[in-house]
Amino acid sequence: MSGSRLLVAVSLAALVLGETGCLFRTRTVEIRSSTAKLQTATKEELLDRINTEVAKIKTLNATVDIATSVGGEKKGTITDYQEIRGYILVRKPDMLRMIGLFPIVRNKAFDMVSDGSEFRLSIPAKNKFYLGHNDVVNPAANPLQNLRPQVIYNALLLPEIDPTNDIAVLEDSTEIVFDAKKKKELEQPDYVIDVIRRSGSDWHLSRKIVFDRTTLIPHRQIIYDQQGNIATDAIYQVYKDYNGISFPNVIEIDRPQEEYSIRLTVVKLMINEPLHDDQFALQQPAGTELVNLDESHPSASSNAATGPADSTNPTPKK
Repeated sequence: MSGSRLLVAVSLAALVLGETGCLFRTRTVEIRSSTAKLQTATKEELLDRINTEVAKIKTLNATVDIATSVGGEKKGTITDYQEIRGYILVRKPDMLRMIGLFPIVRNKAFDMVSDGSEFRLSIPAKNKFYLGHNDVVNPAANPLQNLRPQVIYNALLLPEIDPTNDIAVLEDSTEIVFDAKKKKELEQPDYVIDVIRRSGSDWHLSRKIVFDRTTLIPHRQIIYDQQGNIATDAIYQVYKDYNGISFPNVIEIDRPQEEYSIRLTVVKLMINEPLHDDQFALQQPAGTELVNLDESHPSASSNAATGPADSTNPTPKK
């Protein structure tokens, strides 16, 4: 039988079997894609949205609830700490102050300040005063001792995309979302801006900014180290309007390498109110032990503070 006749015979056999229904069955395909109404945007429009919103914010004065968890697969356990009340001050380009209060008694649990390069941390309960660079020089066994203010700063405010040092690439991607009506997880398209940054003579993936296609608002920022590992994974939820500025009221910050996470829930927020230098001043209280975290074996300094305790009122306006 020639090739053409064989092809005709096979086609006829498939047609006959298809009509009789002997050798096939039909299955219903479950809809796993979201049917939400999506918006569209170009890369330029998304970049303009990021930089425009970033430029609107000069200062933040926030009252927040702080929930912290430590642990994961490496540690084998996860410890959830009791939520505490806190205050955060931010002033561009790099200033940040963060204060945490113990529950009920509302005494200071910690007081931390950073100028973008170095930071200071007071923990009254331990009678210790820490200082060091924002980059972790000597990692500690306790993950929370590796927390640096710049992690909070970069998660709170998406850095501007600088065309002189950054290359931005638009990625059409998908994510898994929970459909409250259908009560199940569905796949939904999203936009991702990949930010590739210059590092000396080389380039590396710096960030991914994920946009919700139903709102065109960034709801996730993934920050990478220069080795391509995820350093920070921040989720943004419950956006609210503050005099024309949209800002998330729930920010979840995950640090997968150190295995700790922080959730900040905004209780009160004031944007672009004047913040002064003395609100970012943190002196070593008298009688406390000084610990330099940049030393190879951080230990209490023999020189305890002998001057008067910081008299500046560090609590932001309520």
